[in-house]
Amino acid sequence: MLKHRGFPGRLSGSDFQFTIRRANHKGITPITRRERYRDRKAVDRRADEAFLAALWSHFGAEPFERGNLDAGRLSWLFGREVVAVDDPFDPASYESLLRVDESVARSSYPSAFTSDEAYASDDGPDDGEGEE
Repeated sequence: MLKHRGFPGRLSGSDFQFTIRRANHKGITPITRRERYRDRKAVDRRADEAFLAALWSHFGAEPFERGNLDAGRLSWLFGREVVAVDDPFDPASYESLLRVDESVARSSYPSAFTSDEAYASDDGPDDGEGEE
């Protein structure tokens, strides 16, 4: 599993995680498209926006490997702002390639493209080294 060095581990001041520390020994959590309803909490929308801002800051429009990015957080954006590059796409692979669909992402979360510093994690970049 590729570890994205320098990618924020979580949303600052919250428990919304953006990365995982190690591969799941019980099996890889697949990425699925989650439906976003209008009545979602503001903090949930902020987590999506911060995660998208981190993806854009780290990868831009280039394809990236799923690696240690959290499947749950990716699932909220998958099929809209984040799309599969692989054909056929394997949702349960750490090596699957994804990319940010810039036009959709800019229309859904325009402020995610304005300030990178607003979404910085307060626990520093996740270096993949963690406590057991």
